Amino acid sequence: MSYYTGNITNTPSTIAVLPAPIYWWEAGALWGSMIDYFHYTGDDSYNNVTIQALTSQVGPQFDYMMPNHVKDEGNDDQAFWGFATMSAAEKGFPEPSTYNTSIPYTWLQLTENLWNTQVRRWDTSACGGGLRWQIFAFNNGYTYKNSVSNGAFFQLSARLARFTGNQTYLHWAEKTYDWSTNIGLVTSGYKVLDGADMGKNCSDFNGITWSYSHGIYLYGSAVLYNYTNGSSTWYTRTNSFLNAAGAFFSPYSNSTDIMFENACEEIETCDNDQLSFKGYLSRFMWATTQMAAFTKPAITSVLSSSALAAVKTCTSGDDGAACGQRWYTGGFDGHPGIGQQMSALEVVQGLLAAASVPPLHNSEVQIVVNQPTSRSIIRETENPTNSLVGTGSSSARPEQTSKDESNTASGRYGTPWWMESVLATTLTAALINCFLS
Repeated sequence: MSYYTGNITNTPSTIAVLPAPIYWWEAGALWGSMIDYFHYTGDDSYNNVTIQALTSQVGPQFDYMMPNHVKDEGNDDQAFWGFATMSAAEKGFPEPSTYNTSIPYTWLQLTENLWNTQVRRWDTSACGGGLRWQIFAFNNGYTYKNSVSNGAFFQLSARLARFTGNQTYLHWAEKTYDWSTNIGLVTSGYKVLDGADMGKNCSDFNGITWSYSHGIYLYGSAVLYNYTNGSSTWYTRTNSFLNAAGAFFSPYSNSTDIMFENACEEIETCDNDQLSFKGYLSRFMWATTQMAAFTKPAITSVLSSSALAAVKTCTSGDDGAACGQRWYTGGFDGHPGIGQQMSALEVVQGLLAAASVPPLHNSEVQIVVNQPTSRSIIRETENPTNSLVGTGSSSARPEQTSKDESNTASGRYGTPWWMESVLATTLTAALINCFLS
C-alpha cells in the first residue's frame, strides 16, 4: 500500500503533496521524516524523491510561500516545511542542486528565507506580540494566536542560532519563549495550551493540549540547553517540559509508557491532522536525547515501550505493515492511514538515534552536491557536537561530558533485544514501504 504517488506522473500539482483530505503541511512533515530516515539508516533510496519534493514547494521567492496553497498555509503549516529544510541542513543532506540545478540556495538559506517571512509577521496589535495562526486575513483563525505557530518559530529560531551562531536568532528564540510564558500559552506547569483569540487580548485560552505542540517546545528548549553549554535556565525548562510530557503516556494501568493523543484518541475523534501528532512528539523527544543527554534514560524508556506497542499495530495492508492509531490496544485497531504510518515510523526509527551523529553546526557541514549520499561525510566530521549527560531526575545542572561518553551513554542504561539497530532498521524500512513506492 503506497500513500505517496505524486512523483509517478511528475504532474506539478501532485509532486510532494499527499492526496486529499491530507493538507499541505503534513506533506512537509513527511519529508522531514524521510530526512531522518536517511540519517538514521544510511539508506539513500528515497533521497531523490525527497529532494524533488522539498524543492518543488519552495515558491517563487524560495521561502515556502506557495501561491496555490494560500487557503491552507498558515504560519504553522509553513514551519513544518522549515523543520524539514532545517533538518536537511543540520544533517548534511545532499543540497537542492543535487536534484534541481535551478535552486540557487542551500537548505540553510531556504530555512533562513522562510524564517525571514515569519519574523516580519510578529504582531504587536494584540496580546503583546506573537504570531497569528494564519498568514492571510481571509482564512479562519487569522485572529487566533496558537502554540504550534509560535512554538515552531521558537524552535526554528533556536536551531538556527545553534547552527549559525547568529545571535539574532537566539534573541528571537528567547523573545518568543518569554512571550509564550508571559501570556500563559505555556503554563507554570509547562503545559502547552492550544491558543487564544486576539479579540480578548489572549486572556481566554483554549485549554486543549496536543502532543506535537508539546514536543516542539521541548526540543526548542533542549537545543538552547545545548547551545548555551548546559545553562541552568534551559536545563530546568527542558527537564520540566519532559516531565509534563507524561500527560501523553500511559492512558490505562495496563499500557504503561505507551504514547497516546490525550485529547481525542480514546474517544476516537482525532481528525486527519491529529492522527499524525504523536509522530512529531516522538521525533522531537528522540532529537532531545541528542541535544540534552540527561534526558536519555527517561525518553528511551517511554519511547522504547511506545515503539514496541506501535509495531504491534502494524499488521494490516497488502504487505502486512500498515499501522493503526491506538498503540495501547495491543494490535491493529482497524484504522490505517498516512498519519498513523508516520507516527509509527517516527517512534521506531528514533531507536537508531543513539547510534547517529547529533545535528551539526554550519562549520561542520561539507556541502554535498551531486553525490548519492552524505552520511559517510557526516560521520567523518571532526569534533562533532558534544552532548550533555546528567541524571535526569536531579534538579542540579548536569556536567558536560566528552564526545565518546555522550555517544555511548544510552548503552549504560541498557537496551532490550528488540532495540538492536539491525532490527530497528528492518522495522523502519517496512514502515517506509507502506507510503513510498
